[in-house]
Amino acid sequence: MLRQIAGARPVGLVSIQALNRFYNRAHYAVIASWMTREDRELAIADNIAYVGAVLAAVAEEFGLPRPLIYAGFSQGVAMAYRAAAFVQRPCDGIIALAGDVAPDVAPLAAGLPPILLGRGSNDKLYSADQFEKDLQVLRDTGARATPHPFEGDHAWSPEFITRAGQFLDELSS
Repeated sequence: MLRQIAGARPVGLVSIQALNRFYNRAHYAVIASWMTREDRELAIADNIAYVGAVLAAVAEEFGLPRPLIYAGFSQGVAMAYRAAAFVQRPCDGIIALAGDVAPDVAPLAAGLPPILLGRGSNDKLYSADQFEKDLQVLRDTGARATPHPFEGDHAWSPEFITRAGQFLDELSS
């Protein structure tokens, strides 16, 4: 959806939800996942095609404003990297919070747009070691990755949200 904000240029936001829905056993809420272990390669291909189709539909109806940024949290980070690497749309940046560089994307990382990579200091799911390994993979390929460790858990903290906003401003200027 596009809208004009206080005289600024049009701003677009498209939030693409993961395809695979299931019940959370603890609360019986419906939640979504990008993929599971079963038929993983097929699911990855389906998800990449799905993101591309959503962006094509948005572009047809509204046009795609720039910058185009992929943002992912936790498991969605791998999908954000994959979308930037494999969806046939120019992308201007990636916001990656608390998730790994997808192994199928690592060899292509040099061609990725600027990346903001975040991790909370108390994150038990995305370890400090994995954060450092991901940074090293990105740096070894020449990818432009900006690390942003912060005080917090496996969540979007106010500090990271502020930094993500600054990253968006940097890419827009």
